[in-house]
Amino acid sequence: MRRREFITLLGGAAGAPLAARAQQTAMPVVGWLSSRSAAIDALVLPMFQRALSAQGFVEGRNVTVEYRYADGHLDRLPALAADLLRRRPAVVVTVGSSMPGTRAVQAASATTPILGFLAPDPVKEGHVASINQPGGNISGVIVFQGQVTGKRLGLLHDLLPHATTAAVLLNPSAPDAELQTAEVQDAARPLRMQIRFLMASTEGDIDAAFASLAQQRPDVLFVGNSPLFFTLMNQIVTATTRLGLPSSFFRREFVAAGGLMSYASNTSDSYRVLGEYAGRVLKGEKVGDLPVQLSTRLELALNLVTAKTLGLTVPTSMLLLADEVIE
Repeated sequence: MRRREFITLLGGAAGAPLAARAQQTAMPVVGWLSSRSAAIDALVLPMFQRALSAQGFVEGRNVTVEYRYADGHLDRLPALAADLLRRRPAVVVTVGSSMPGTRAVQAASATTPILGFLAPDPVKEGHVASINQPGGNISGVIVFQGQVTGKRLGLLHDLLPHATTAAVLLNPSAPDAELQTAEVQDAARPLRMQIRFLMASTEGDIDAAFASLAQQRPDVLFVGNSPLFFTLMNQIVTATTRLGLPSSFFRREFVAAGGLMSYASNTSDSYRVLGEYAGRVLKGEKVGDLPVQLSTRLELALNLVTAKTLGLTVPTSMLLLADEVIE
C-alpha cells in the first residue's frame, strides 16, 4: 500500500510540475523587444496577440513570449537584445523605435529572424533585398510617413488659423530627428508660422521644456515622433492640459488620454501583420519569404471635450474628415 501511495505521489504531486516544466521548455519562444514601456505597449499588444492566436499560437499554452522594455532609452537596447537572445527565440519582434532595436538584435545575432517596423526605404538602407522577397532574416511593416508632418501642422493651423507661433517638442536622440526638424520647417514656411524647437531626451528635459513653455506661451504645440514621448504620454498630456495649450500628437492614444488631436498611421493593421508573420515563422516559414507590408492608412483623431475646455470650436469640415471623435 505504501509502495502504491509512493508511486501515486511521484506521478501526481511531483511528476505533474516536472511535466509542466518540460512542456514549457519545449514551447517555442517569441521575443518582444520594445523601446517603450510595458504600460504603453499594453495598448497595442492585444492586436499582436490576437493575430498570433489566429495562427494557432496562444501565449502560455503553446508559445512563450519574452518581453524586454527600454522605457524610451535607446541605449539600453543592445543589452536587452543580448539578454533576449539567450532565450533562443524563434523570432524577435522589434517595436517602438524599431530600427535601433533591429540593429541591436542583428549585432548580437546574424541569423535570428526579425520582424518589425522598417525604415521608409528598407531596400535602399540594405535591410532587405526587395519588398516582395526580402531574403535575409528581416521583414515587417513600413509605416507611411510621406507628408504626415506637413499635414499634421496644417490641420493644427486649420483648427487655429490665427496661430502664428508653434513650439515643437523633439527628441534629438530619435533616429529621424534631423528629418523631422526639416519637415517641420518646410511645413511651417507656407503657413507663415514661427517655429520654436524644444529638445528633450529625458523625463527631466520634458519637465524643463514645459516650464519654458509656460514662459514663452506659444499659440500651439507640435509633439514630434519619439518612443520616449509615447512612454511619457500621460506626463505630456497632463502638462499640455495644465498650460491650456492646443497640441498635435503623433498617435491617437494621446487623444484618448486627453490630448487635442492627432494625425497618424493606423497601427492596428501593422500589429496584426507582425502577429500573423510571427505565427507563420513559428510554423516554419522563412522571414525572407514574407513580403514587407506597407501601411498607408492615415487617421485623424479629435477630442471634443478637450477642444471645449480650450474654448475651441472645431469646424464641421474637420469633423467630417475625422476618423475618430471623442465626445
